[in-house]
Amino acid sequence: MLPVDGRQLVKRGRRVVETEEERSRRLSTMAQRDQDRRVEETEEQRNSRLSDMAQRGQDRRAEETEEQRNSRLSDMAQRGQERRAEETEEQRKENTFGGNVTFTLATIYVKKINRRRAYEN
Repeated sequence: MLPVDGRQLVKRGRRVVETEEERSRRLSTMAQRDQDRRVEETEEQRNSRLSDMAQRGQDRRAEETEEQRNSRLSDMAQRGQERRAEETEEQRKENTFGGNVTFTLATIYVKKINRRRAYEN
C-alpha cells in the first residue's frame, strides 16, 4: 500500500488501484451477497455445498505429507491450548465434563506425535 494524496491505495490484479475504504466496501458487499444467496438456498443445495467443501478438505489432506499433517495438528493443538489459557473460570466450567477437561482430538494426536518423536530420538 502506497500513500497517495493522503489515501492508502491497494493494487489487486485487474483492479488498478483502490483505497482501503473501497476495498472494505467491496468485500462487505460480496459477503452480503453470499449471505443472501445462502438464505435462499434449499436444503439440498446447502448439503451439496457442504459436501463439496468436505470433499475438498479430504482431497487436500490426502495429498499432504506426514510432516505437513503433523504440523497442521500441532498448530490446531497450540491454538486450543491458547484458547484454554485465555478462557475464564466460568467458560472452563462449561467446557468440563464430570470435572475432567475435555481434550480435543488434535491435542491427543500431538501428544502421540511427540511421544513418537521422543522415541525416534
